[in-house]
Amino acid sequence: MQIQNPLINNSPEANRISIFVDGENAYYAQRSLGWFFDPRKLLDFFTQGCAIGDAFWYASQKMPPDPRETSFYGYLNHAGYTVRVKTIKSFRDETSGELTRKANLDLELAIDLFTTIAQYDTAVLVTGDGDFERAVELLRSYGKRVIVASTQDTVARELRNAVGKHFFDLATIRTHIERFTSHPVENSIIDEALLV
Repeated sequence: MQIQNPLINNSPEANRISIFVDGENAYYAQRSLGWFFDPRKLLDFFTQGCAIGDAFWYASQKMPPDPRETSFYGYLNHAGYTVRVKTIKSFRDETSGELTRKANLDLELAIDLFTTIAQYDTAVLVTGDGDFERAVELLRSYGKRVIVASTQDTVARELRNAVGKHFFDLATIRTHIERFTSHPVENSIIDEALLV
């Protein structure tokens, strides 16, 4: 069954679309679904019949870089994404001694949302992170349409509330975006690269 891109409307001048993929959140959404999507198919689905503004993927990287992760980022570039990579940093809690690893890319995503605002009419955010609630509200105040693509289980209540009817459940397009075969790197490495 052919599902038409839900972002296409009767106003051709409002069909410039940019996509912003929060790699960490995308990983957890896919784990929740029990299957993984192909980044290229995801991009193709959301931009079919529309003009592409930009496509960004936000990912973390270990130090020293794992060559397999580097291959995955190369695949993302080949698939049409600008990849924003941040090195994972380790922090030790002074009280518990617990080691935490983090590479938060929320700021980079928010910066790209606003510095490229002239390039799109609709922004597709592939994330469930509630930290983007205020950014969504601000974009809407500028007259931009914002779609959040995630899963029912992983989208934060505040983000879901901010986009209202513009929430898009990835489970509804499984047949169009599911990844069936490995890309230039092993599936397990793709999954690891999305994890942090």
